[in-house]
Amino acid sequence: MPRIVRVIGPAVLLVAALAAVLAGLAFGGGADAPLLADPGALVRWGLPISTLVVNLSLAGVLGALVLSCFAFSPDREEYGKALDFAAGSAAVMTVSAAATGLFTFVSVSNVPWSFDEGFSNGLSSFITSVPLGQAWLGVTLIAAAVTVLCFAVRNHTALVFVTALAMASVIPMAQQGHSAEASGHDAAVTSFGLHVLFAAIWLGGLVTLIVLRGVLGSSRLVTVLERYSSIALVAFIVVAASGYVNAELRVGTLAELATPYGILVLVKVAVLVVLGLFGVAQRRILIDRLKVGGKRSTFWWIVTAELAFMGIASGVAAALARTVTPVPQTRAATPTPAEILTGEKLPPELTFGRLFTSWNFDLLWVLGCAFALFFYLAGVWRLRKRGDKWPVYRTVLWTLGILLLFYITNGGVNVYEKYLFSAHMSAHMVLTMAVPLLLVPGAPVTLAARAIRKRDDGSRGGREWILLAVHSRFAAIISNPLVAAGLFAFSLWIFYYTPIMRWATTDHVGHEWMIAHFLITGYLFVQSLIGIDPVKYRLAYPFRLLLLLGTMAFHAFFGLSIMQMNGLLLADWFGAMGRTWGDTPLADQQVGGGIAWSIGEIPTVILAIVVAIQWSRSDERETRRRDRNADRTDDAELRAYNERLARLAERDKVKP
Repeated sequence: MPRIVRVIGPAVLLVAALAAVLAGLAFGGGADAPLLADPGALVRWGLPISTLVVNLSLAGVLGALVLSCFAFSPDREEYGKALDFAAGSAAVMTVSAAATGLFTFVSVSNVPWSFDEGFSNGLSSFITSVPLGQAWLGVTLIAAAVTVLCFAVRNHTALVFVTALAMASVIPMAQQGHSAEASGHDAAVTSFGLHVLFAAIWLGGLVTLIVLRGVLGSSRLVTVLERYSSIALVAFIVVAASGYVNAELRVGTLAELATPYGILVLVKVAVLVVLGLFGVAQRRILIDRLKVGGKRSTFWWIVTAELAFMGIASGVAAALARTVTPVPQTRAATPTPAEILTGEKLPPELTFGRLFTSWNFDLLWVLGCAFALFFYLAGVWRLRKRGDKWPVYRTVLWTLGILLLFYITNGGVNVYEKYLFSAHMSAHMVLTMAVPLLLVPGAPVTLAARAIRKRDDGSRGGREWILLAVHSRFAAIISNPLVAAGLFAFSLWIFYYTPIMRWATTDHVGHEWMIAHFLITGYLFVQSLIGIDPVKYRLAYPFRLLLLLGTMAFHAFFGLSIMQMNGLLLADWFGAMGRTWGDTPLADQQVGGGIAWSIGEIPTVILAIVVAIQWSRSDERETRRRDRNADRTDDAELRAYNERLARLAERDKVKP
């Protein structure tokens, strides 16, 4: 590769991003002086530029860390170099996030720049009391922590937690990226967070490859590039889907595409299409040419061009964040109680038909379900292609389980669970009992262990990370049948009788956590009873039935306690929606308790039947094993046993 390309690669990204943000601000009016309370040109132009630097440095952090986890080997120089680059990027992110917080304070408070006590007190109050300031303080602190950890942590397993912490910095950014008073806030938070996260991984991974070009030989480059290409493909899909949702929420109608905001969106879409074509060329042409000894210089020049378009996309995105959207990001003049609480209009009265015709799509779970189904079917296809068998019933059950999960997280139940406690409880029961009952027999861990290719260079791919997690000490603890049953049963009481329920109901991040929590605890419990995938501890079948009956009795008692309550769990939420249809909030809560008490009986019966069937088959297998052993040894065990009885009988005869 020519030395000049090595030098200008990252430079092209920065120049293209800076040029795009300046052009986007000038075209969209994002840096124009307001009629009242102008914070000054420094803030108007400095805020989007500092935000751009935050996004680019975040890309450097996440790209390097993700490749370190999934593509690089700790035994090679590439691993340490990548972590050094991640640490440097995190340091830049720390400074730029702090600057962005400062610019934001001046922009929203209209307090003039000064070094006096009033300015510092106002800034202190902003970052500790105002959600927008708290968000940028959180991003700054996370970036600072990641900077230190990237230098201090070199263990491959521990690096996963550092990567998770770096990804967590996207959460406060996403929560403040859309007005909580505007409609579609939850969808905007999810789509914006996914967009920033996967765009950063995509861009940062490519920059990391350029930074490490000196330590990657020709053969090693091809290996790492194939792994990055798979990550980039997933990132492209998520970025495209989340970008569409973001545009729909902020643009509204096709006619609004003629506005400055809409034109900038079209520019970003065009750049994304070009980047998609780059990805196709990379996967189908460039990698194959490198395998047969093609010129690396051509590859690096094309990567540089790709970085230029990524820079344009990043700059336009930063400009869009400061451009007025066609759809107002403010609350209606006379909001209803439901709009005040949820940001959305109260849906029409719940009917049986609307349960299946109403939809409220959650992009996180739409993509999660799609990827879970695709990768499972791809694994089954790979096994069958090489002649291995995989039971059809496992594929069918996994598919049904994913479809049920998709419906619960996006369908009619999701539409009404904010407004009706009974709908919320229905979603909870299905997530923790019905969905795992379908997913567990699918044996995804066993499929992954057989279908995903094994790494032999010291790096860890999907197979290595899954098996490491399954066989870890933590997994051994939480998969223990008693622990799994305890998590399943006691988390009900802890969730509904502590402030956790308020957080999960009123905060979108808490809602997503709730779905994941109940899905995982239910999965662990069902896995301990009828699971096929490997676990360290298994109870004997009689004890599995006892554990099931005891846990579900505890579960039923919880439902009865809800039914007998005379007060609302969240009176200022479910009791303040202003509903004029359906049961009263207290009656609806009692219905929810009845759902918890009654619906749980159906999965319990099914689980008991499955355990009994497995018990019966286990006895049959043991009987057949003994019969085969008897045939091989000509009943040696039986003859030995009879001879022992005969000796005991003879000894008894000679006794006086």
